[in-house]
Amino acid sequence: MARRPNSRSKQQGALHQPAPVRDNIASKATQWIYGNHAVIAALANPARRCLRLLCLPENADEIEMLLGQAQAAAAPESIEIVERRMLDAMLPPGAVHQGVAVEADRLAVLDLDDVLASIPAIGAPHILVVLDQVTDPHNVGAILRSAAAFAAHAVIVPEHGAPDVTGTLAKAASGAIEAVPFIRVTNLVRTIERLKEEGFWCVGLDSEAEQDLAEIDLPEKIVLLLGAEGAGLRRLVRENCDYLARLATRGTMHSLNVSNAAAVALYTLTRT
Repeated sequence: MARRPNSRSKQQGALHQPAPVRDNIASKATQWIYGNHAVIAALANPARRCLRLLCLPENADEIEMLLGQAQAAAAPESIEIVERRMLDAMLPPGAVHQGVAVEADRLAVLDLDDVLASIPAIGAPHILVVLDQVTDPHNVGAILRSAAAFAAHAVIVPEHGAPDVTGTLAKAASGAIEAVPFIRVTNLVRTIERLKEEGFWCVGLDSEAEQDLAEIDLPEKIVLLLGAEGAGLRRLVRENCDYLARLATRGTMHSLNVSNAAAVALYTLTRT
């Protein structure tokens, strides 16, 4: 390797009659999560406390079946059957809820030190994903989903310049927010320096880079850095990368949407 170049109760599944209208606003300590995959993942996460599970009448049988398959640990004792207008009123305008939503405690804020301490000695490559000013919750959610699919240990974002973990982000992540630590850090450059001290090598994606990602001989501990669409990585972040790499393309389009680029890059880093 070269030196660095610069338990549900007995009432499980009980169905109620249409629920009366109640307070529709989640507290600051809770949030609404919606969509089949996101809801089932939240219900199966023992780190969550789920307070209310709502679904449309036509979705009740499907949700009951999914709950049984998922062996949901955090599910409320019963499902509240509500009309569409009530469910729509609970959620952000235009939310694609697929007829189901759960009010759950927000996930605990995780620390980078905890993630680093949990990385095992085996199972390489060990990958961390760092997002520099990627602000679209749909993109961040999709990146979390890819991170879960390719066993990345965490997705790291700056405190400012990244979306909150909303229902929109959780829906886009399709349950991955329950599986992949989502870490916020105060200073991205200092975090990169810290990760280098921990033995990670940092590779930033850049469609104009000379090297193809697949051609770089990387060690077992890798930080994959992706910047905002258009602007890309900020100067100081770029300068602190050990490598800048591009994804090989064959068509006339030489760049990808940031979430698609993340998926291709993670596949490339883990395919051997």
